[in-house]
Amino acid sequence: MRFGIALSTFASAPETTNVVDRAIDIGRLAVDSGLDSLWLGQLASYDAISLAATVGREVPALWVGPSVVPIHPRHPILLASAAKTAQAATRGRFQLGVGLGSARILADGFGIELPPPIRGLREYLSALRPLLAGKDEPYVGETVTSRPFTPTAVAGAQPEIPLLVAAMGPQALRVTGELADGTIPYLAGPRALAEHIVPAITTAAERAGRPAPRVIAMVPVVVTDRPDEARLRAIEQLAFFESIPSYRKVLDLEGVQRAGELFVIGDEESVATQLRRYVDAGATEFSLTATDLLGQAAERRTWQLGGELSRAFS
Repeated sequence: MRFGIALSTFASAPETTNVVDRAIDIGRLAVDSGLDSLWLGQLASYDAISLAATVGREVPALWVGPSVVPIHPRHPILLASAAKTAQAATRGRFQLGVGLGSARILADGFGIELPPPIRGLREYLSALRPLLAGKDEPYVGETVTSRPFTPTAVAGAQPEIPLLVAAMGPQALRVTGELADGTIPYLAGPRALAEHIVPAITTAAERAGRPAPRVIAMVPVVVTDRPDEARLRAIEQLAFFESIPSYRKVLDLEGVQRAGELFVIGDEESVATQLRRYVDAGATEFSLTATDLLGQAAERRTWQLGGELSRAFS
């Protein structure tokens, strides 16, 4: 089973004097820990696809990708071009994670409105999918028009890029199952996965005649002997998500009030037991996030366990 890590705060850490060099160093540490993949959050600073391509080029054993890049305001042609370039750079170890993004950020940061979410997602993925395969197919919908103006194939961008969507709601999961390769749910616990997310996306994929979808559980994890301190920090750190409607819904599905309750905390044995519940719920792989909760030593310990579990859970 593939275990990876997801990064977002490393770019602003005191030890980061060059974000590209630091990401490469982390990628090498991840491989040394036995981890398989590195996911990079898209911020307003670095470009996650470009950075992932560079890390994947420098660390040949690592799968890389953004988790996730908002589809708006990037046009499908431009997003596909960046992804195919990254696929060529990494020699086939790039995977594209996308999401709808925040309506508030689009309005405040870009001065544009989010299209009707589900229709917009369906049309965007319909336009994007052939472009990722290097096909020159036009697409005209109500929310997006894509007419490639030159050939879209990129030499070396094989195999076709895996397309993952940060989908958790029933309608988004239906679209994802029909048009993408899997989902990357964040803060979706075992109950939400088993009873809602996995059945919805699996049924949609089956009806569309597509392969079984990947379910990459993005789980905040820290291995530590200071669980009480860690839990207090986790509740404080993740409180922001409790007021976001999409996350509030998935927290309610799990039956928890505080997002920090879903932070997997404990020693190696305890964390392994908690993560096994995600596997039993239908997760096909993991992206461990917020592993820096208690500092570098606990983070390395967490990564080491992830590497061991990638073999133990296979």
